[in-house]
Amino acid sequence: MPRTIILGDVHGCLDELKALLEHVGFAAGDRLVSVGDTVVRGPQPTKTLDLLMTLGARAVRGNHEDRLLRWRASRKGPSPMVIGAMTKATAKRLRKRHWQWLRSLPLWLDLPEHGVRVVHAGLVPGIPIHRQLPRTLLYVRCLGRHDEPIESRDRELWGERYHGPPHVVFGHNALPDPQIHPWATGIDTGAVYGGRLTAMVLWPGERPPPPTKRASVLVSVPAKRAYV
Repeated sequence: MPRTIILGDVHGCLDELKALLEHVGFAAGDRLVSVGDTVVRGPQPTKTLDLLMTLGARAVRGNHEDRLLRWRASRKGPSPMVIGAMTKATAKRLRKRHWQWLRSLPLWLDLPEHGVRVVHAGLVPGIPIHRQLPRTLLYVRCLGRHDEPIESRDRELWGERYHGPPHVVFGHNALPDPQIHPWATGIDTGAVYGGRLTAMVLWPGERPPPPTKRASVLVSVPAKRAYV
């Protein structure tokens, strides 16, 4: 039976992506979904995107895809956006087909069969998804005293205050282990930093289980090395 496989932040780590797909036995009919940050920082951005595109993967826009797209758009104006060396290195390698795919990425994806919403970084509880600020969806990590989005890790994680439905699966905030919240799961486990590449694997109609059993739908593979 076909499954839904939701990937954590790949960051151009092609070997780890291939290892994870092999580990879960990815097969024809399986649906592949990415939480974004598919490229930048890792060693093989173009081959990573080519593989995702070949497999028919869907993805949400991460902050790194967004930065690439904003930089490219800014080149048409009088003041091109300044980007870092790693982002620039990736931009130089991307081809037309890659840019087209990146432009197609939405800020969120709903998977009603699983009761799941995929975003890159997170959201502010209590605000409808279509009213969330794009910056929040791309960068939030924590919440302030009044639920204001905070991009650093110095406050309470946003997932602790979020009460669904839907269940939100996200990336961005790289930590050694998945973030397990009652109504949210963070699956960026720092593959590009030498950690692990993690995915949530759901069978048809399956929904993320309670926190005490959440590990049963999570799989990961170790990074070959730290790339940054």
